[in-house]
Amino acid sequence: MAEATTRSHPSTDRVPWNTTVAYGAPIIGVGYMYLVLSLYVMKFSTDVLLIAPAVMGLIFSVSRIWDAISDPIVGYLSDRTRNRFGRRRTWIAASLIPTAGTFVMVFSPPQSFTDGELVAWMAIAIIGFYSAMTLFYVPHLSLGAELSDNYHERSRLFGIRHAFYTFGSILSLISFYVLIKAEQEGPEVVRQTAFNLAVLVALATSVVTIFAVSKLSEREDFQGRINDNPFQAFADIWRNPHAKLLIVVTFIEHVGSAAIAALTLYVTQYVVGAPAWAPVVILCYMIPSTFSVPMWLPLSRRFGKVKLWMFSMVLTGLSFGSMFALPFIDDVTSRLIYISVAAFFAGLSAGCGGTLSPSVQGDVIDYDEYVTGERKEGSYFAAWNFVYKSALGVMLLLTGFVLQFSGFEPNQEQTMTVKISLVTLYSLFPLVCYGIGAVLFSRFKLDETAYAEIRQELDRRKSAEQQIPDRTA
Repeated sequence: MAEATTRSHPSTDRVPWNTTVAYGAPIIGVGYMYLVLSLYVMKFSTDVLLIAPAVMGLIFSVSRIWDAISDPIVGYLSDRTRNRFGRRRTWIAASLIPTAGTFVMVFSPPQSFTDGELVAWMAIAIIGFYSAMTLFYVPHLSLGAELSDNYHERSRLFGIRHAFYTFGSILSLISFYVLIKAEQEGPEVVRQTAFNLAVLVALATSVVTIFAVSKLSEREDFQGRINDNPFQAFADIWRNPHAKLLIVVTFIEHVGSAAIAALTLYVTQYVVGAPAWAPVVILCYMIPSTFSVPMWLPLSRRFGKVKLWMFSMVLTGLSFGSMFALPFIDDVTSRLIYISVAAFFAGLSAGCGGTLSPSVQGDVIDYDEYVTGERKEGSYFAAWNFVYKSALGVMLLLTGFVLQFSGFEPNQEQTMTVKISLVTLYSLFPLVCYGIGAVLFSRFKLDETAYAEIRQELDRRKSAEQQIPDRTA
């Protein structure tokens, strides 16, 4: 507990490895949980619990929309929190019990429930999980932006965070394999297996999070630097031209990516025809996403974070757009190879976006300090999460209704109409969204040169503030 007190970090210092590991470690469990919720729970609900797809789409949509509303509240309150333990770590610690409890709840609905009781249970569990995760996710992102204000060191820190997150997602693929195998033995076996895995992951994530909050420290000079009026804080965000553009781009991007998360298992089973290979296909995405981070960091120094992130948007759109051809490929093996190659290139671009996007967002927050003199990382990341989750809510609702009304039948061979509906949402829609996002992001002006000028002025102000007590002594 030696580092439990707050302290400041010089802007040019490299974040120590022990701090980096402590910061990234809890994200492994978060990556696991999020991927399971994003990729498996819809299928678990429709194929095992036999809940209608449209109902689950509505539950997920409401959960993300409510989650988007709760994000700004938590973000602003974490900005305003002032105590010795730290304004971010207080909220991270508070997230432990509700996150673990609701994650287990998702996979433990009593078998005696009626259809209506089952829907109510899943609604409470899913909405509760995303609400509890907000207590962790927004303060954790905010803390990352505070650990360094060096232009490229910030990219390294968030790149490692992305690698930890994706590693947790890779671990979840083992669960997918186990659960898919369990489906062959019947719904009761799936239920028990899912419950056992959920308890194990919830406990492990809680232990690692306790370790992290005991080792991390926060910047004391950032506490108390936010307006008392929450509406003023979010008005500042909207007046920030760089933030406004990122908000629009984030919404467009994630409207497209939401269908990808919801439909991967469906496409692998009902279009590719190889459900047991779903974890391998996802692994083809996760491995390059994790291990390409060291490649993107030097490239960002050479070509710039902004241009490289824009390139990743184009690559993501093209990679998923190419999957529209899947229903028209004759044999299962060829379809499996095709989707695996496309997933590999999509994973490469995800490694770039996951590394650079929060780093760019951190730069935008420093611009806000340049204009307002305040530090409101929580409010900013909450605003981006609000847009991100609203987009997910919209698309999950649409996905559920498309499945319902295209004629989808669980655990049956699908018609060509259903298959084309699936791949249209899975491929062409993301292609259009990411293309529009890349065009809009080409207008982003806060590059390394512009940031250097802002950083120089902020450092000058800090130096002047530190000299004031010396003059009055």
